[in-house]
Amino acid sequence: MSGIALAVIGGTGLYRLAALESVETLSAGTVYGEASAPVRIGTIAGKRVAFLARHGEGHSLPPHQVNYRANLRRLKDIGASKVLAITAVGGITEHYGPRAIGCPDQIIDYTWGRVSTICEEPGSEVLHVDFTEPYSEPLRQEVLAAAKKISLPIVDGGCYGATQGPRLESRAEIARLRRDGCDLVGMTGMPETSLAREMGLDYACLALVANWAAGCGPATGPAQGEITMDEVLANVAAASAALPQLLESMLAR
Repeated sequence: MSGIALAVIGGTGLYRLAALESVETLSAGTVYGEASAPVRIGTIAGKRVAFLARHGEGHSLPPHQVNYRANLRRLKDIGASKVLAITAVGGITEHYGPRAIGCPDQIIDYTWGRVSTICEEPGSEVLHVDFTEPYSEPLRQEVLAAAKKISLPIVDGGCYGATQGPRLESRAEIARLRRDGCDLVGMTGMPETSLAREMGLDYACLALVANWAAGCGPATGPAQGEITMDEVLANVAAASAALPQLLESMLAR
């Protein structure tokens, strides 16, 4: 299949793409097993767009059990070459408060035990891909230009710290991430980002800030309120409200 202008991977709180018109559904099978969900293909601004729910359409898969290889391979198999990954994150530094939107340019991997390469199977070609700039800069610039066109504030750049989950992090862990230079913390950035590079996909991240990370924000330290899923989902919904307009702006270019 060809003619896919953009593939979108939806994270926590984003299990369908309401802007899609004339939707068709494709199966989830790949050489790496089943993807998280069927791929939904439709049109936005007259262009064909594919959507895949990273955690399943009912949020049934925790971050460490997502088959990242199958998800990306399924998108590649249907002819996608550009992938925009939507992810809910915690904000660490001051530019990334709740409901902010960012397009990071760096990532640090703190995950463990995940299948993190397509070189896993016996006989696979050993790939040493360059990962100096983990995200596709041309695609990042497309996102930023589309946001500017519709006057949508987006933070340009920042470092995403990928943690194991599914639990949230302690104050001490977030303090370490801050010392390491992380601006954001999430649970799905790796190995998704590096796998996209191994598969030759242009890949960028749109980070929706769901909450202040532990010990961050105006009320820092032990006095900070407990992070709840109600808060997370409300902030993700607010941050993603402009997503249809952003995608239309990207695809109209």
